[in-house]
Amino acid sequence: MSETAMLRIMIGAAGLVLIAAIWFASRRKPAQGRRHGSSSKTAELPNRRQEPTLREILEADAGSGDPAAAGIEQTELEMLEATLAGEPVPDRKPAPAPLPGARPHDNFDKVVTLLLAARAGQMLHGPDLVVAAEKAGLIYGHMNIFHRLVDNHPEQGPVFSVANLVKPGSFDMANIQELRTPGISFFMALPGPLPALDAWEAMLPTAQRMAELLDAVLLDDERNALGRQRIAHIREELRHYDRKQQKWDLRTTR
Repeated sequence: MSETAMLRIMIGAAGLVLIAAIWFASRRKPAQGRRHGSSSKTAELPNRRQEPTLREILEADAGSGDPAAAGIEQTELEMLEATLAGEPVPDRKPAPAPLPGARPHDNFDKVVTLLLAARAGQMLHGPDLVVAAEKAGLIYGHMNIFHRLVDNHPEQGPVFSVANLVKPGSFDMANIQELRTPGISFFMALPGPLPALDAWEAMLPTAQRMAELLDAVLLDDERNALGRQRIAHIREELRHYDRKQQKWDLRTTR
């Protein structure tokens, strides 16, 4: 066997391994938990939680196909085929830019959630949601949901995101006129681009503003009305989280 043929076989095998690695990496997703709760001041919500978890939203997004990941796999395949055929390797095309709100990584250890629920006997309408989200400074993007981004640094990922309470959690803009939902979910995955307390101070007034615009009720993650005491408790939790993160960062930089 000539050295050229051996080299082609080795390059081909390496290409197959690379494609397999990309395929497995694109399907690895983190797990996370969520607490349950109830409220009597909102539209009827099932006793068992129906809103999608962050993991379910991520899995639904993977199932719909990521154009950027698909472009990478297709490019690698074309390069492999050209190499095996002894043809010039085509220029590698840049992958499509990620949609606004894409996290640079899926590593998170805490999720803070608020629920915005329609009042009893009512539903939130798709067009109203879009208008309220725009007025609150949210951007529609990654996973087909809304996000708040860091000013001038969208590549850092979302400060927090807003999903539909109805599975799979996304907002289909092609059918937004027909959308009816009992509520939406504000969530921030930590660690994020901002300290946890700063992210909360951005998410809370946005949720309050949208509650006002939509005439809806703001609830905590246990579906209880969000009062001052609960807000103070969440703030204290996030201060503690930030202190732990700072200690961890100091250890890792030594």
